[in-house]
Amino acid sequence: MLFYRVSAVLNDEYVTNEKNRHAYSELTRQLAFRSVEFNSRSKTECCFVSSADDEITCGMLSYTDDAEKLAHDFIDALGVKVHDMRIDEITFAAMQSLLRFAQRSDFIEDDDEVLARFDLDRLNGRASRCIDYTEEMLCPFTDKKALYAAAKAHLSEQTLKTELDRIYSGKVLEKVYGHPVHYFIETDNEKTETAFTETLFQGLYDNKRLRSRRYCVVDFMYGEFSRSYYDSLYKSCIGCAIVVRFHIGRDGDESEYADARSEIISVLCETMRVYRNQVLTVFSLPRACERIRKTFCEQLGNIGMIDIKEDSADYVKSKEYLKMLCSQQHIRSDKQLFAKLDSEKLYLPDELRDIFDEWYNVKISTSVFPQYKDIPVCRKEAVKEVAQGCAYDDLHEMIGLTEAKSVIGKALSYYKMQRIYKDKGIPQDRCAMHMVFTGNPGTAKTTVARLFARIMKENGLLSRGHLVEVGRSDLVGKYVGWTAQIVKDKFKQATGGVLFIDEAYSLIDEKNLFGAEAINTIVQEMENRREDLVVIFAGYPNEMEKFLAQNPGLRSRIAFHVPFADYSTDELCGIARLIGKSKGITLTNGAIEKLKEAFDAAKNQPDFGNGRYVRNVIEQSKMNQAERILSIDPDDVTEAMLTTIEAEDISLPEVVERKEKRRIGFGA
Repeated sequence: MLFYRVSAVLNDEYVTNEKNRHAYSELTRQLAFRSVEFNSRSKTECCFVSSADDEITCGMLSYTDDAEKLAHDFIDALGVKVHDMRIDEITFAAMQSLLRFAQRSDFIEDDDEVLARFDLDRLNGRASRCIDYTEEMLCPFTDKKALYAAAKAHLSEQTLKTELDRIYSGKVLEKVYGHPVHYFIETDNEKTETAFTETLFQGLYDNKRLRSRRYCVVDFMYGEFSRSYYDSLYKSCIGCAIVVRFHIGRDGDESEYADARSEIISVLCETMRVYRNQVLTVFSLPRACERIRKTFCEQLGNIGMIDIKEDSADYVKSKEYLKMLCSQQHIRSDKQLFAKLDSEKLYLPDELRDIFDEWYNVKISTSVFPQYKDIPVCRKEAVKEVAQGCAYDDLHEMIGLTEAKSVIGKALSYYKMQRIYKDKGIPQDRCAMHMVFTGNPGTAKTTVARLFARIMKENGLLSRGHLVEVGRSDLVGKYVGWTAQIVKDKFKQATGGVLFIDEAYSLIDEKNLFGAEAINTIVQEMENRREDLVVIFAGYPNEMEKFLAQNPGLRSRIAFHVPFADYSTDELCGIARLIGKSKGITLTNGAIEKLKEAFDAAKNQPDFGNGRYVRNVIEQSKMNQAERILSIDPDDVTEAMLTTIEAEDISLPEVVERKEKRRIGFGA
C-alpha cells in the first residue's frame, strides 16, 4: 500500500478564515461530499481532504504508483483551483495523522472505516490485536556511487556489492513486474542491518524494482497468530518492502527456537509466497543461525533467496578497513593500531570496529587530549570483577552444578588475568580455552555451554560469543578428502565463539579412517584458533576417556575438565519448581513430597534422564491435571485450580523388571 500527502495552495476565491465560519463549513461539506463521490468509483485507492484554509492538504492511499495523475484527478473532482502542488510519499504513521485530523475537521466521518476498507485496521493502535511496526521509514535518496561505497564500508563486497552489480546490470523497466528474488540478511549489528536494507532498497527503487521507498521493520511474532493477521501485515506493504527481524531467545537456543516456532514460520512463509511479487521480503537473522535459516528454506520452496552478509577480512583487508576508519575520523593510523591484528586470523567488521574504537580512545586521550591519559578506562575497571553479565547470573541461578560453576569461575578468573598481563605488556604464552564436559544425560551440559559462550562474550573474552553445536554427522564427510575441509569450515564458522561437539566419542571410527581424520583435523584447528575460539567436547564420562585417548595431542590441549554430577532428589525437586514457575504453575507441598518419592524410585535406573526426566514428569502432571479439572463443573473452576499441580496429578513411575534391563514409564 502506498501513502501520499498532497499539498497545494488554494486560489484566492476559495480561501476562508475563522471570521467567516459559514463559508468554511460550506467548503468542508462540499469537499467531503465530493471526496465520497470520487472514492465510490474506485476500490484500489482512496483520497480525502485533511485540511483546507489558505492551503489544501490531502491524503491518498493507493495500490497504484501514478501518484501525480491520482492527485490531479482528485483535485479536479473536488472542483477547486490550486497552484504550487507538491506530492510526497509518507509513512503509514503520517497517514494516520492525516486521517485523524480529517475526522476532527469533518472531512471524513470515521478514520477507522477508511483503514478497514483496505484491511488496514489491524495496523491501527486502537485495534485489540494490532500489528506493531518496530520501525517504518522512507529509504533516503542517494546515488549509485554512494551505494557501492556503503557495501565497501560494511565489508560486504562478496555479497552486497555482487547483488548491486546484478541490480544495475539489468534493464530498467517502465513498471514493476515482481520480485525474482528475496533476501536473507545475516548480521548481529542493527546498524549494519539498516545499511544493508537501505542500500538494497535504494538500488532496487532506482531500477524500477520497487514502487515505493517505504519499508517496514517488524519483529518476529512470538504468539500463534492467524493467517489473516499476517495477510493484513503484507497487504499494508504491497508495493513496498518488509524486513522481518528474528531474534534468538535470551538463552541462545537456536535449535529449540527453530523447532518451537516452525509452525509460525510456516504460516509466515505461506503468506510471503502469496505476496512474493507484490512485497519484497527480507528476513534478518543473526549470524551463525543455520538451523533457523534451514527451516525457512524448507518452507519457502522454490522462491529465490540471496544471502547478504559481512565478509571475513584477512590481515591485508583488515589493515585497509582500519585505514578507512581512520580516514573517516581524520586521524592518522600508526603501528599500535595494526599491532592489535593477528596476521593469521580472519576478522568481521564488528571486531575491527572494536579494535579501532579501543585504539582511537587511547589515541585521542594521549595525543589530542593528553590531560586525560591517566584516567582508567572501563575495561580496566571491569577486570576487577570476578564475572559480570546476566549470563553469569543465569548460570548461578541453575540448580546444582556445583563443580561446573566452580571450574567455570576459575576459568574466567584465569582468562581475565591473561588480559591484565597483556594490558601491562607482560609477555604470556597463548592460553588455551578448550574444555571437556562429562556427565550423564540431562545434566545440563548443553545449557551450560550456551551460557558459557554468553559469559565469555559479556566479559570481553570472546569477540562474538555465539555457539555452534555439531555432532558426528556435521563433521564427517561422505567421501575421502571431504572430512578435513568440513571440520575446518565448522571451526571458521565458530571463530569468535564456542564450538560445542556433542557426543564427541561418536567420532571414534573402527571401520574406516573418516573419524580419525576428523579428530586429527580438530586437534590442528584447536591449536590454530586457540586465541578466539573455545572447543567444548561433551559426552558420557567413560566414553569420553576413550575419546581423549585417541590422539596424543588432544588431552594436552584441553585446559579444563568440567564434571556434571547427577542431580540429588532435592535438586530434582528444585528443578521441578523452576519448570513449574516458568509455565505459571505452582506445585503444592503434597505434590513435592510425591515427586520426591518418584525421583527416589527413578534415579537409580541406568537410563535415568535427570533434568529431562523432571520435564517429562511435569508435562505428564499437566495432562493429569487437565483430566482432573475437566471432571469438575466449569462454573466451579477457579484460576488457582488451573495453575496448581496437586499430589494426585503426579504419576509414580512404574519400574518394570525385564530380563535385559528395567524400564521406567508412567502409570495410567
